[in-house]
Amino acid sequence: MGLKFEVLKTSDGGGRRGVLSLPHGDVQTPVFMPVGTAATVKAVPQDVLETNGASGVGARIILANTYHLYLRPGHELVRRMGGVHKFMGWDRPMLTDSGGFQVFSLSKLRKISDEGVEFRSHLDGSKHFFSPEHSMDVQIALGADVAMVFDECVETPATWERTKQSMGLTHAWAARSKERFEAEKHRVPWFEERGGQTQNLFGIVQGGMYADLRKESAERLVEMEFPGYAIGGLAVGEPREVTREMIARTLEVLPKDKPVYVMGVGYPDEIEEYGKMGVDMMDCVLPTRAARHGLLFMREPGSSTVVRMNIKKKEYAEDQRPIDESCTCRVCARYTRAYLRHLYSSGEALSAVLNSIHNLAFYLDTMERVRGELAG
Repeated sequence: MGLKFEVLKTSDGGGRRGVLSLPHGDVQTPVFMPVGTAATVKAVPQDVLETNGASGVGARIILANTYHLYLRPGHELVRRMGGVHKFMGWDRPMLTDSGGFQVFSLSKLRKISDEGVEFRSHLDGSKHFFSPEHSMDVQIALGADVAMVFDECVETPATWERTKQSMGLTHAWAARSKERFEAEKHRVPWFEERGGQTQNLFGIVQGGMYADLRKESAERLVEMEFPGYAIGGLAVGEPREVTREMIARTLEVLPKDKPVYVMGVGYPDEIEEYGKMGVDMMDCVLPTRAARHGLLFMREPGSSTVVRMNIKKKEYAEDQRPIDESCTCRVCARYTRAYLRHLYSSGEALSAVLNSIHNLAFYLDTMERVRGELAG
């Protein structure tokens, strides 16, 4: 396998400072992973993503989306290009989701059976079928360092009985995913180039908002012996305190020597809290999505409180200050609130670029501070 996880230090609250070694490099944990849905983190070039310090964002690992890349440009095309790393010009670690959540979101366009999910493309209405085996084939062709088992994400709210049924399907699909992955993992595009290393398949804990089901799901997946585990099905509309409880209950069961990934969270204060609880990896589309809508993250002067600035507001029309006077990102070092408001109001493409760079830098700086505190 191509994964090594070393816990360097553990805090009293359960947070741990670690290093995750993958075929395309090392990742300091806990880490926030920018989302690159279609092999691009929206509006941010790869060189800016990977450059450290005041010149860039300093991302060590990003995500790509299996469902979207399967539909366009197609996983076989990406395989012929040498895998998603070479296709997009990114030589650092990467993770792909399984497509399960995207299929889940197509509630009016899908049909679920024990074998998998039949769905219609949101692009052109064409019919497709995703099984655990097919999800593995697509993810192996894409070639990210970490792949995810194919799972079903239950809606919220859902009854205990419905959640239990869905969880059983997720477990069956996890076993099938692992079987296919183990048989085909040597076909990853960079197998020879990386000295025979392979991708790594993570299991996904489900169980909705029921602590007993979360515990059962975690125990079942641990029995399957994955090199890492994700906690899925959260941040789908439930109160934040429920999200925190489900994470805490699941962390109690998962192995302490393997990386834990919470999928699809969250706001800066959330990722900081979860990192200090013992979560090693997190992702969310929020930094770039909020940026495209003119919402910028900052800390109140002299405080650690995170707030969102709506750069569209007229009060910023002549504001000569940076977004956040304590921020060292390339945007805050050069541009004023007045200019950023002008770009957004004018519909300039540069608005999304600069806003996204700042928000991502804010998120990654937050996790760097958390790592420093955990190492302390």
